[in-house]
Amino acid sequence: MTEEMIPVTIQSLMSFNCNCENECFNECCRDLNQALTPYDVLRLKNSLGISSQDFLKTYTALHYGPESGLPVIEFKPNPDKGYECPFVTPQGCSVYEDRPGSCRMYPLARAITRSRQTGEINQYFALIEEPHCKGFGKGKGQSVEQWLKGQNVDRHNKENDKLMELISLKNKIMPGKLEGLQTDIFYLALYDLDEFRAQIFEKDLLKSFSIPDGILRIITTDDEALLNLGIDWVKYRLFGVELLLGE
Repeated sequence: MTEEMIPVTIQSLMSFNCNCENECFNECCRDLNQALTPYDVLRLKNSLGISSQDFLKTYTALHYGPESGLPVIEFKPNPDKGYECPFVTPQGCSVYEDRPGSCRMYPLARAITRSRQTGEINQYFALIEEPHCKGFGKGKGQSVEQWLKGQNVDRHNKENDKLMELISLKNKIMPGKLEGLQTDIFYLALYDLDEFRAQIFEKDLLKSFSIPDGILRIITTDDEALLNLGIDWVKYRLFGVELLLGE
């Protein structure tokens, strides 16, 4: 499948509409090779009301980056169904409210850079035009900014940028390949959140750290707070970044 990437700005106008009346409806949910971020996994497993371990086992496949050794989580491929998303139905996405960030972005791609001096994030966008998509040229013109706001993607981007920052830190401090226990730590704290929580409370995983009672109370039920703690813990365990915890 060929595609064209057209650079756009946040103010650029795009004429695009995706709905069930398009002849290509659901085609973008097939022939997938889609990586999931930790925040994607968090939202999806909570939407389904199952544990992270059950979600990962049932719906995803795990492999490792050949150069980085980082765990990569993707939807489990099913060639009998055209490698379609496990949550696509004839009526559309069955987990639409909690769909992954990349699904919300489509037909846009996003890249970021972070200023070393200020820490400010700069965003760059491109329009993805794929032959199978018939949504272009439909609907009234709207800006890229308006499209993104309509897809409620800001929260996903904010959370996913934390992963990009972590990977950037890894490439700077440990440019080689993660191995063994290192990859297990990364996978546990970022993707298998419910097991991470269980090991904190049942196996004293963080016993060498002084975790404020307030944080312990919060992470008992708050998965997003737990994920943030997991990111900080990975930074400490793998890269020696001091674990700073406040109430």
